[in-house]
Amino acid sequence: MKWIGALTPLIGLLALAPAQAQTYPSRPITLVVTAAAGGVTDVVARAFGQKLTEAWGQQVIVENKGGAAHVTGATSVARATPDGHTLMVAEAGTFVINPAIYPKGKLTYDEKTDFIPITGLVRINQALLASKELPVSNVKELIALAKEKPDQLTFGTAGVGSAPHMNIELLKNMAGIKLVPVHYRGAAPALNDLIAGHINLMSVSISLALPPAQAGRIKILGIGSDKRLAKVADIPTVAETGLPGYEATTWFGLFAPAGTPREVVMKLNAEAQKIFSDPAFEEKFMAPQMFQSLVSSPEDFDKFIKAEIQKWSKVIQAANIHIE
Repeated sequence: MKWIGALTPLIGLLALAPAQAQTYPSRPITLVVTAAAGGVTDVVARAFGQKLTEAWGQQVIVENKGGAAHVTGATSVARATPDGHTLMVAEAGTFVINPAIYPKGKLTYDEKTDFIPITGLVRINQALLASKELPVSNVKELIALAKEKPDQLTFGTAGVGSAPHMNIELLKNMAGIKLVPVHYRGAAPALNDLIAGHINLMSVSISLALPPAQAGRIKILGIGSDKRLAKVADIPTVAETGLPGYEATTWFGLFAPAGTPREVVMKLNAEAQKIFSDPAFEEKFMAPQMFQSLVSSPEDFDKFIKAEIQKWSKVIQAANIHIE
């Protein structure tokens, strides 16, 4: 009868997993954002967190842990108790860019083993902008000018490895042109300098680009979406105006520490599916900012991340981008 005694702990563990999902969440959830308050990552996390609070009756506390290119926040979540009460909303750079630009062993988290991908949340299409003074009106003309003046046109970024940086590195790579990056501490100061004419180009979210463009302070050369966006159907894509196949986006996803029970992960995934399929959420939150849903199963989100890693590692290697 010794085998019965040996099986007892295993039976207990098997029974515990469904019970955890039934009682989860049993206390407030901390949603760590790997960027400063006020940015797009923060906005997405707060909207999602509010809906979780309403659905589950447990407070979701958004905690901003920006700094070191998302490393600070990601490291704190990697070390958190894996019970679903500490989660992370992170942008693409945390998993796709940082591992490729940091020296081996320098990152204080392991993107492959320290986290469980729960679901993507939002995809944002980026607009390619030019200063008013730059004598181009579309991407074809920009490429021609850049080839006439190699290493003379500048573009602003939100920091090394940021989406505004990487999306123009992709443009350079695909078009075979040479542009000079100017790194800023965030997208806002870079955009201000573009408006002032201190830099020539930039890539930012279409929602951020529209107000100054509509005011005639900058030019939108194209949007990095795979097709025209319904709300701004008069603005062409970059692909149709000079660079076929080009797409410029950034994305945000929901992650849990490795070891979080599968049942908890799936409960979170199911709630995300419900929130993002709600027409009211689409109308009030997603549509005004031209966000696109990236919600999927954990397995499909994991495949998406791996495809993104393959895509961007080639760009990073070709541009020799690294952080010492």
